[in-house]
Amino acid sequence: MISNVDGIIQGMQIDILTTLPSMFTGPLTESILARAQKKGLVSVAVHDLRQWTTDAHKTTDDRPYGGGPGMVMMIEPIDTALKALKAKKGMPGELIILTSAKGELYTQSTAQAYVQYKRLVFICGHYEGVDERVAQLLVDKEVRIGDYVLTGGEIPTMVMVDSIVRLLPGALGDDESTKEESHSSPGYFEYPQYTRPEEYKGMNVPEVLLSGNHKNILAWRKGEFVQK
Repeated sequence: MISNVDGIIQGMQIDILTTLPSMFTGPLTESILARAQKKGLVSVAVHDLRQWTTDAHKTTDDRPYGGGPGMVMMIEPIDTALKALKAKKGMPGELIILTSAKGELYTQSTAQAYVQYKRLVFICGHYEGVDERVAQLLVDKEVRIGDYVLTGGEIPTMVMVDSIVRLLPGALGDDESTKEESHSSPGYFEYPQYTRPEEYKGMNVPEVLLSGNHKNILAWRKGEFVQK
C-alpha cells in the first residue's frame, strides 16, 4: 500500500516479465496509469524476459516433452529473471503472479486484495503454456481473467494492473469514486448515469434526477443498484 515516510510517497512496485515488452507502451503511458506513476503512487517496470536467456537466439520456449502442438515457455529464463529482480515466492508483502488459463478467476475482490501488497510481479504466459515447474516452484498465484484463451498473458496483465492501480489512494483524484461503482460488492452494478442533453431522441432523463431532492435521488439510485 501507499505510505508516507518523511514526506516522501512510497508507492507500490509492479514488475512485468514478458517476451513482448512493447505491447505495454500504450496502456502504461496514458490516462490513470500514467498519472498514478507521475504522482509516485506506483512504479511499473516492464522487463524483456529474453535478456535472461543464455543462447544466441534468446530462446524462451521449447517443444513439450511427450509431444504435442506448439511450444512451452522454459523455466530457466523465468527463474533467472526472478532471482535478478530479487523476487521470491512467499516473500511478505510481495506476490508473484503467473497468467494461466488454469489459474483462479480474477475478480474485483482479487484486485482489492492485491492492492494491499507493496510489490507485485507478473509473469506473462505464452505459447501453449508454461513449464509446470514454474507454477509449482516459483509463483504465489496462477490467475486467469476469464474462461477463454488469449495469445499470451500480456493483455490479462494489463487488465489486472489497470484494475489494481485505480484502487490506490489518490489514483482517481476522488477516492469515493471506487466505493459505489460496479463490482464494488460481488454481483452488483452501479446505478444508471445521465448527463446533458435532458432529452435526446424522445428519451428523457428520469425526473427524480432533475428534482434537486437529494433524499429522493439517493433512494432512486439505491433502487437501481442491481444484483445480477
